[in-house]
Amino acid sequence: MEFIPYASSSHGNFYKLAGDDGSRLLLECGIPISDIKRYLDFDLSDISGCLLSHLHMDHAKSAREIMYHGVDLYCSYGTAEKLDLSGHRLHVIKAMEQFSIGPWSIMPFDTEHDAPEPLGFLIANKESKLLFATDTYFIKPRFSGLTHVCVECNWSHEALSPDLDPSRRKRLMESHMSLETLKGFLLANDLKNVKEIHLLHLSDENSDAERFESEIQALTGIPVFVAPRRA
Repeated sequence: MEFIPYASSSHGNFYKLAGDDGSRLLLECGIPISDIKRYLDFDLSDISGCLLSHLHMDHAKSAREIMYHGVDLYCSYGTAEKLDLSGHRLHVIKAMEQFSIGPWSIMPFDTEHDAPEPLGFLIANKESKLLFATDTYFIKPRFSGLTHVCVECNWSHEALSPDLDPSRRKRLMESHMSLETLKGFLLANDLKNVKEIHLLHLSDENSDAERFESEIQALTGIPVFVAPRRA
């Protein structure tokens, strides 16, 4: 399995999973559909589906357009209701209810964010098992057998901007994962089979990509990659 991040920031999020069997699965659709099509070489015909974590526009901007272009969209009821999504391409999913999309086996789980029914995803394909979680200040479940960890590392206490408005600071701490929280999460999980860790959704103002990468790699001994704000 290959995890390919095309956009990962508060300006837009879009990722692709490529299975060893040639299948492709999308994660998020928070950039213009024109960019999505360009990143996919203007061919969406073999896309298995698109998983949407929550309703905020930096993740859901092109939800309707994705379905219009023939890709099935999977999200929670809270996300679908607030975005007023409908149609035969829409699939409403629930936390802790496993389902399959072609060769992909997916277990959604609850995340902690200021949106109705946000989800993270545990995604398996043959021998690979990938954790995807973004826009959450904490992850409650524990996981074993992971091969890929793709998780938010939005901010850290040391990198917080001194000019950050108190209300924005409060929201940041109550809706996005810090470097310190991520370290605790990684230490609490089984990482012995993990090949890669991808750090997602770094804050423009309150992060340090080079430090985050080096500290997580030193902690885990696993190759770490920071997802680009835009590829």
